[in-house]
Amino acid sequence: MTDADVDGAHIASLLITFFYQEMPNLIRGGHLYMAVPPLYSIRQGGKVGYARDDAHKDELLRTEFTGRGKVEIGRFKGLGEMMASQLKETTMDPRKRTLLRVDVIDAEQATKDAVEALMGTKPEARFRFIQERAEFAETDVLDI
Repeated sequence: MTDADVDGAHIASLLITFFYQEMPNLIRGGHLYMAVPPLYSIRQGGKVGYARDDAHKDELLRTEFTGRGKVEIGRFKGLGEMMASQLKETTMDPRKRTLLRVDVIDAEQATKDAVEALMGTKPEARFRFIQERAEFAETDVLDI
């Protein structure tokens, strides 16, 4: 479990890399999961909802929070900012939480090569990997 923002995603990638390199059988066996905490809390009157990202927030505002009254939107800066009860309700409760299973599908050599290029000790490999794929990056999805 990491924060729901881009810094949390970076930490998650480091953790996944650790498990991939040091305990690959956990991943192969389907035993590594990422808990997905919310990025936003949404309140309107007595109604409370949680959104995992901007798109989910927009969807909830269109579908669930359409009644009368002011809608209050709060953005969590991290897991440490959440009340324990909120974390339990949104991320720990097996009936409500979202878990993503970490899996390597088929292309194990390609995955191994990508992990080595991006997370290895050679910065020139990272640079080359990014240069070769930069044309596919869409500016509207980059968090700059």
